[in-house]
Amino acid sequence: MSTQVPALLDGLVDDAAVFPPGSAALPDALTAHRRHRAAWYADLVGPLLVPASTVAAGGLSGLVDPAEGLVVGLIGDTGIAGLPVALPLLEPDGVTARQVEVFVAKRGEDPLPGITELLRVTATTPGVEAVYAELPLTFGLMGALDALAAARADGVPIAAKFRTGGLAAELFPTPAELAAVICACRDRGLPFKLTAGLHEAVRHLDPETGFTHHGYANVLAATLAAAGGDGVRAVAELLTVADPRPLLEHLNGRLDAPRPLWVGFGSCSILEPLTDLIRLGLVNGGYDV
Repeated sequence: MSTQVPALLDGLVDDAAVFPPGSAALPDALTAHRRHRAAWYADLVGPLLVPASTVAAGGLSGLVDPAEGLVVGLIGDTGIAGLPVALPLLEPDGVTARQVEVFVAKRGEDPLPGITELLRVTATTPGVEAVYAELPLTFGLMGALDALAAARADGVPIAAKFRTGGLAAELFPTPAELAAVICACRDRGLPFKLTAGLHEAVRHLDPETGFTHHGYANVLAATLAAAGGDGVRAVAELLTVADPRPLLEHLNGRLDAPRPLWVGFGSCSILEPLTDLIRLGLVNGGYDV
């Protein structure tokens, strides 16, 4: 295999260094992100994720050379209403928001009003290549996916985002729940992102919290299976696997093909998933990390 990152893993990991549990200071995160973007594994790395609240408070001012061409993902931690405030503030620093990600509803709320508002706000936002509506895996989910698919069919670059972890057990979807969501997105031709909890390549129990975390190699194998036409049960079985060997059987023959459906996930560490991928043989560790 080449020392370059294979096509299947291109842009898999967004740089979420400023978010918990890493919570790096923004100047440190920028320094590290520049190093990642110049490294041999740069193709693995997506944009630096920056909270809208930080941008609105002027957090990037003086830290970025406009000639640098920094690309970020704007995370709408202040909600949909905060996006029109933060986005224009990136322009004087020469920063491009490649993507916008924001929650559209809390658990138990109807997500459709939030989707409608997000579509209205981003319709007047030039330059954004992708918008991700974070959906709770509860009430109104399928209707929300239908709405996103309809908007996407009309040419709007919108997709779904789901939470796969957090500080409470209910934020970790079961393998069956996540498999159903992956297959529902497959059926609608709808790309999706994931956030939180994906700390290791393979499904594992965190001994400190007692929570069982999804593995990103599991999600990748499961998504490939779904894209190939497998049903919810078969996809869920791949999400339950705690042994990397059957996952690698699904992945090794597909490394040179682009990744379907799953856009990727954010990690507060780039080197941790990179090291894991090297250990599994999915990326050639021919250079120091």
